[in-house]
Formats: sequence, structure tokens, C-alpha cells
Amino acid sequence: MSSQRFLAFGLRFYVVIFFIYLFLPLIIMAAATFNDSRFPTVTPWDGTTLRWFGELAADRGMWQALRNSLIVAAGVLVVAVPIGIATALFLNTVTSRAKPFLYALILSPLLTPGVIIGISTLIFWRQFGVSGGIFLTVLGQATFIAAYVMLMVTARLQRFDRTMERAALDLGASQWQMFRRILLPYLKPALYSAAVIAFLQSFENYNTTLFVVGYDTTLTVYIASKVRTGLTPAVNALGLILILVTILFAAIYELKRRREAARAVQGV
Repeated sequence: MSSQRFLAFGLRFYVVIFFIYLFLPLIIMAAATFNDSRFPTVTPWDGTTLRWFGELAADRGMWQALRNSLIVAAGVLVVAVPIGIATALFLNTVTSRAKPFLYALILSPLLTPGVIIGISTLIFWRQFGVSGGIFLTVLGQATFIAAYVMLMVTARLQRFDRTMERAALDLGASQWQMFRRILLPYLKPALYSAAVIAFLQSFENYNTTLFVVGYDTTLTVYIASKVRTGLTPAVNALGLILILVTILFAAIYELKRRREAARAVQGV
């Protein structure tokens, strides 16, 4: 009994330490937003202020960089999600001994340093007269982000009952009808998750983006440049806004999910 209590205490202690480790930097970052110090810190506390939100609103370079990051992330979704879906569907049909090799080949960009992907993408497309910019950033990021999409869709496909697919085809449905009415609705949860992960991976990417972004600037590249020239708590203000927006969307999603679950229970 004592060993079970010790194990339960150890588990609770670990969970508490984990959440402290996870959220304490975010809390400190948020608190630094309201410190009157020109440096993003909470010590020493020079007074409470809201002026860094004004500094953020006046920083056109940061808003332009945020706009570019959102454009790149949207472009990556358009490119990486269809490629990831197609790759997962292709691997799901391969039954030969070449499947492990193809699987490893498709996952290889995830194991390649982002610096290498960025440099190789820039060198390759320069041969065709394409210089760095948002377009090349989308292509460079989609190279490895498509593999994340493929992994999530593949995991969902492994639980798919193939007899439903064969039954639809036997009843006269075309391949497109079977995909649209049976397979696609089944894959929707994985597709939503893959799209969110692809968006976040693109939004926070730095190593690959640095070499292919050219004269355009994404948010991560802009913040890195500000670190060298002098970082102010305006960055903390932007981080706090992004955290609040994320929490808002998460709360909306959870409320929607609970309502759908309640409707399903009432329907039963």
C-alpha cells in the first residue's frame, strides 16, 4: 500500500513539475509585457505599463513579417496537405518489399537539417531563375512538412476498414465517389490535425526559412534580427496576443466538440 502511495505521489509530483516547466516561461514572458523596462525581463520591475502594446502597434516591420508568416503558412497548407494525403494513400496501396524503402525515403526530409533543406532548395531553384522569396519559402517548408501530414494520415488509414471501400466499388461507385463519400469523411479528424500541425510547423520555422526567404521577412526571421539589434518587450506583447488567440480558438473548438457530443447522445 505504501509503495502505491509513493508511486501516486511521485506521479503527481512529476506532473506538477512538468506543467511548471511548460508554463512558467510563458507566464514570465507575459509578465514582462507589462514591465516598464526596455528589456524583456521581469527583474528588476521598473513599473507597470501598457506602452509596449503601443510600440507593437507602431512596429510596421513586425506586422509585415507576421503577414508574410501567415501567407507562407497558408501556402504550405495548400501544397503540403494534398501531397501528404496522396503519399499516404499511395503507401497504403503498396504491398511489395519496396514499401519500407519508400517509407524511409519519404520521411528522409524530416531527418535532414533545415539548413541543408534551405540551401539546397535555394541552389536548385536558382538554376531556373527563381530567387528567394515567399514562393520559395513555401516550397522549401513543404518539402518536409508534407511528411508530417503523411504520417498522420497514414496512422488514420491503418484503422480504416477496407471492406467498406470494396463494398462501395462493388455497388457501382467510382473511385472518386468512394473517396469523397467514404474515405474523406473518415480521414477528416486526421486532416484537421495535420493541417494545424502543418500550419504551426510553418509559422515557427526558422532554419529553412532563413535561406530561402530572400528580401521578404517572416516573423521568426524578424525576431531573430531584432535579437541582434535590440529586443524590446513589444515582442512579448505579440507573444501574449498569440497565446490569447490560441486559447480562444481552443476554447471555441472544445465547446463545439462538447455540443456535438451532447447532440449525438441525445440523438441516440
